[in-house]
Amino acid sequence: MNESESKVWLRKKVKVLIDRALGTVHPKYEDMIYPVNYGFVPNTISEIDHEEIDAYVLGPTEPLAEFEGEVIAVIEREGDEIKLLVSDGRDFSDDEIRRLTDFQEKFFKSVIIR
Repeated sequence: MNESESKVWLRKKVKVLIDRALGTVHPKYEDMIYPVNYGFVPNTISEIDHEEIDAYVLGPTEPLAEFEGEVIAVIEREGDEIKLLVSDGRDFSDDEIRRLTDFQEKFFKSVIIR
């Protein structure tokens, strides 16, 4: 995926179905605890893994089952899929995004698209 394809998501309103709520443990890696709500945008397909596009939900501080918000940025993993950053209306700096997603993104080389 190239940067222009990632940018089509910016400022779009999306619904995220949360399958890994804030505070839950990753199903395969017991030492990975989700510090944010994490899920997917239904009825989308990632070009890389052919599953729904994943999304980090930034802002809410309680575990959620679903969330509607605005895409404020996209994490584009090198040679891999994208992850949407969906917010409750607040803006987050690149440093804040890196800090909040590092639990998972530290394993990948990526860029933040705005």
